[in-house]
Amino acid sequence: MPLAPSRPLAPVRRLDPILVDRIAAGEVVERPASAVKELVENAIDAGARSIEVTIEGGGRRLIRVVDDGAGMDAQDLALAVERHATSKLPDGDLTRIDTLGFRGEALPSIGAVARLTLTSRTAEGETGHSLTVDAGVRGEVRPAPSPRGTRIEVADLFSATPARLKFLKSDRAETAAISEGLRRLAVAEPGIRLVLRAEGGSPIVFPAESEGGQAAVLRRLTAVLGPEFGANAIPLDMAREGFALSGHVGLPGFHRGNANQIHFTVNGRPVRDRLLLGAVRGAYADTMSSDRHPVLALSITCDPAFVDVNVHPAKTEVRFRDAALVRGLIVSAIHEALRRAGARTATTTAARTLDALRSEPLPTGSEAAHGEPNEGRSLQAHTGWGARPSASPPLPRGLPSFGAPGRFPAARDGTPFRAGFDETPQAAFTHDFAPPSADLRGEGAAHLEEAEAAADHPLGAARAQLHETYIVAQTRDGLVLVDQHAAHERLVYERLKRERAGGGIARQGLLIPDVVEMAPDDAARLLDAAPDLERLGLTLEAFGTGAVLVREVPAALAGASTRTLVIDILDALAGSGLEDGGLDGRHEGGGPLSRRLDAILSRMSCHGSIRAGRRLRPEEMNALLREMEATPLSGTCNHGRPTYVALKLADIERLFGRR
Repeated sequence: MPLAPSRPLAPVRRLDPILVDRIAAGEVVERPASAVKELVENAIDAGARSIEVTIEGGGRRLIRVVDDGAGMDAQDLALAVERHATSKLPDGDLTRIDTLGFRGEALPSIGAVARLTLTSRTAEGETGHSLTVDAGVRGEVRPAPSPRGTRIEVADLFSATPARLKFLKSDRAETAAISEGLRRLAVAEPGIRLVLRAEGGSPIVFPAESEGGQAAVLRRLTAVLGPEFGANAIPLDMAREGFALSGHVGLPGFHRGNANQIHFTVNGRPVRDRLLLGAVRGAYADTMSSDRHPVLALSITCDPAFVDVNVHPAKTEVRFRDAALVRGLIVSAIHEALRRAGARTATTTAARTLDALRSEPLPTGSEAAHGEPNEGRSLQAHTGWGARPSASPPLPRGLPSFGAPGRFPAARDGTPFRAGFDETPQAAFTHDFAPPSADLRGEGAAHLEEAEAAADHPLGAARAQLHETYIVAQTRDGLVLVDQHAAHERLVYERLKRERAGGGIARQGLLIPDVVEMAPDDAARLLDAAPDLERLGLTLEAFGTGAVLVREVPAALAGASTRTLVIDILDALAGSGLEDGGLDGRHEGGGPLSRRLDAILSRMSCHGSIRAGRRLRPEEMNALLREMEATPLSGTCNHGRPTYVALKLADIERLFGRR
C-alpha cells in the first residue's frame, strides 16, 4: 500500500506575540486555581499583609485579588504585563531565588486568555493607575482612584481559548481547588490575613498571626487543618548541614484517607514534591497503615543556592542539591518527634469510640440468645482472683505489683520475667469465685494503696481483662481500654529495634534445632539472606534440599512457633528485596535497607507478643501498662492500629445522660 504524501511544511516564521502568550498560558494558567495562585503569590512578594480573593463561577466569570502591598507606579504597571518582565531578579541570578515568583509570565499569560484589569498605587503616589489587557491586546495606562496596594480583576477566563473551557470541572470543583491552593499559602504565611469569598457561601477567613512563635503558627495550622489538629500535633525543630526543619506533625493515630493534609514549604514556597512525600511515608511506615496519610505542616529553610525552584512552570516542585540529606533530616526529625510523644494517642480515637457506642444498638433478647459467645472465650471479665492461670510469666524485675482493692493477690513466686509471654491456651473458669480469704483482706489496705498509686500513671491501674483480649484500666479521670496483643507487639518490636541499633539482637539457642521444610527456591532465598537474618537474631543452616535448620531465634521470641516465624520472614523477604543486598552501606535516618530490616522485625514481633485469648494476671497487666508508658510509639501497633483507647469520665457520664 503506497504511503500517503507527506504534508508540505510551511517556512519557519516568528509566532505572533499574542499567540506566544496564549501558548505560555497553557503551562502557567492550567485552571482558575492556577491564576489565583499566581496572583496571590505576586501579592505576597509585594509585601502585602492582607489579601482578599473574590471569585464567581468557580473563577471562570471573575477572579478579583485585592492586596495592601507596595503597589506599582505607571511605569511598572506598563512593564508588568510584558512577557518576562519582573522585579524579582535584580541581579539575574537564578541560583539564589528568594521570592515566590520570578518568571514574569503570570500577568501576560492571564491577559492573553481573559480580560485582565490592574489598578495599583504606591505609598508615595498621589493617585493610582489602571491598565486593561483584553485577550492579549494591551490598553493604555490611565489614572484611577485607588488605595495603596493592587487590585487585579480577571473576567471571562479562557474566553480567548474556548477549547480550554471544555476541560474545566464544575464550579464547585474549581472553587474547591482555589480554596485548597489558598489554604496551602495560608500555611506558608501565617502572618498574612487571607480571605476567600465565593458565591453562595460564607467567606473563608484566616486572620493574621502577628505575634510569631510556635503558638501563633499552631493557631494558623489549626485554622487551616481543622480544630482537632492542635490537640494532636507535636512540635518539631531540627537542623543539619545548612538545612533547618520546623513545624508540627500529627500523631500516628490522627490520619486521613489522602495526602492533601501534608503541607511542605521550602523557603516560604508551598511545594508538592515526591521526595518530601516519600520521606514522610518512610517516617510513618511502622506507625500507620499504608492506605492512610498523616496530617502535618513542615517548613524547610536553607540557602537559596541549595535548592532549584526553576524546574516546573507552576513552581510546585523543587530539586535539592543534596536530596539524601533532606530526606534523612525529615525522617529523623519526625521519628524524634513521635518518640518524644511517647504513648500519647490521638484524641480522635476516643471520639470514634464514643460515636460507635452511641450508634451501636444493643441486641434484643433473641439475638443475644442465638449469638456466638465470642468463639468460646469466657464472656465474664477476669478480675484476677479465683483459679490461678497456669504457666503465667511473672512480673518484670523492678516493677511493683498492683492489684484491685481486695481482689488481686500479690505474686509470690519471684521468677524472672521473660519478654515473650507464654501462649498456653487458658481454660475458662468453671467454678464459682470464692471471696477473698481473711489473709487477703488483711493485705487489702496495701493493695489499695498500690492501686491508688497506679491510677496516677497515664494508663492507670488494671482493673479487669475482657474476653482474654482487652485490659480495662482506671485512671484518675476516666478509663483506658488496651488491646493486649497490639500493645505487646509494639513493645517487642521496639525492643528488637533497640537491640539491632545497639549492636545485635539477643539470641536464644534451641535445645533441639528445628527443621522447617519448604520449596527449594524458598529455602535458597532464606539461605541467601542468612547472614543478615543472623544479625536479626535468627540463625539458619541448610538442611538438604528444600529445608532449613533453625538453631537460634531472637530471645524476645522464645517459645513462638519456629515454622510460622520462618515462613512469615520468608514472606517479608519476598516483599522487601533484602536478598538483593547485604548490610553493607546501611543508610542513616531510615534508609531503604534499614526500612527493609524493620519490616522483617515487625513480622517477627508479632510472634513474640501476647495473643488474644491469653489470660493475664493483674501483675502482668500492670507491667504491660507501665512498659507502654515508657516505650515511644506505643500508642499504635506496627500496622497503625491504636493500642488503647482512653475515655474521660465526663464522656462516659454523657453516654449515660448524667451530663
